[in-house]
Amino acid sequence: MAPPRVPAPERFAAMVNTAGPISLVRGVLGPCHHWDGSLNENGYGSFWGADRTVKAHRFAYEQAHGPIPAGLDVDHRCRNRACVRPSHLRAVTHRENILASSNHVARRAAVTHCPTGHAYDEANTYRAKNGTRKCRACKTTAQRAARAAARERQLAPVAPIRPSITTPERQAA
Repeated sequence: MAPPRVPAPERFAAMVNTAGPISLVRGVLGPCHHWDGSLNENGYGSFWGADRTVKAHRFAYEQAHGPIPAGLDVDHRCRNRACVRPSHLRAVTHRENILASSNHVARRAAVTHCPTGHAYDEANTYRAKNGTRKCRACKTTAQRAARAAARERQLAPVAPIRPSITTPERQAA
């Protein structure tokens, strides 16, 4: 006869190291509870729950707070993907989760002015075809400069057909 299966919460607790590193993020208290079990290719812990493999931080959140609300992600406030401490986890929208990180999307979203100093506000910002923000004032300036250059090319001075003859008598007159 096979030995009785150990319940998932007990197996989970056996894989948690509560003496993890202290988070350097402001407002996140206490050390991380580091997941000592298997990690996936992105550094998140994975755990065989009752009937399937789940991410360890999601299992920890559900054990502490109940089911994850529909449409929300579990965010690591400590920015440590292997952390499973419930006080370091929160349910947020996917957008909030992305903007809280330090990836290129979050860095670009944090920019409030264009490279020349114009504010990215409702009146001065438009979206390019690829979805990036663009400055209307800079676009207007570039268009005006391009039109002025085109006019200059059209109205360029024409060299005379024959050079003017300047003689000392003509200069005196």
